[in-house]
Amino acid sequence: MYKILENKKIAADVYRMVLAGDTARLTRPGQFVNIRLDGFFLRRPISVCDYDEKTLTLIYKVVGEGTAKMAALPTGAELDILTGLGNGYDISKSRKPLVIGGGVGVPPLYHLAKALLAAGQQPTVILGFNSADDVFYEQEFKALGCTVYVTTADGSYGIKGFVTDAMQGIDYDYFYTCGPMPMFRAIEKIVKTSGQYSFEERMGCGFGACMGCSCKTKEGYKRICKDGPVLEREEIVW
Repeated sequence: MYKILENKKIAADVYRMVLAGDTARLTRPGQFVNIRLDGFFLRRPISVCDYDEKTLTLIYKVVGEGTAKMAALPTGAELDILTGLGNGYDISKSRKPLVIGGGVGVPPLYHLAKALLAAGQQPTVILGFNSADDVFYEQEFKALGCTVYVTTADGSYGIKGFVTDAMQGIDYDYFYTCGPMPMFRAIEKIVKTSGQYSFEERMGCGFGACMGCSCKTKEGYKRICKDGPVLEREEIVW
């Protein structure tokens, strides 16, 4: 059980929830948790934005009844959460990393950036959103010491266009990304190095038992919840 310390709106339909509880099972950036909500049969998988020894930070977007119920939860309420799910990012393969996030794919990249910096690497971060109202965590990444570019599809903030427009001219030897599939396909067309994609998928159990989130890779079928959500570029079937 985890106790809600904060549940605050930080952008259009986007909320940050900070919880107190055991984080010992979280070992890598890019892992996720599965939240039980009263009245819903399936748990809600949410990527981990950040964590320390005593607290867990989640950022989520209200897209349906489940996340709407999460947004209405008060400070002090308790949640039944499964933690330490998924494989997370491997930060051992980069020296000059490029970190690319789109929309609600941004949150897990925050702890990734912290891990890369702690390992002596200097990440360049690109955050892509639809409009200025959707932008979040730009200042938090900058506060870490990252070089940050923000793009908006309508040009209302930052660079007008998509994350691929900001990628031009950046020197990097490896990339990490999380976001929607159309963004992934656009990145795949122009990227020149190896990298890791963190996929979103509908999940049943969240820990590999039901096989509901299986996807085909060059190495056979893999479960996004267990073998993923992070897959290496070379194994992905587009």
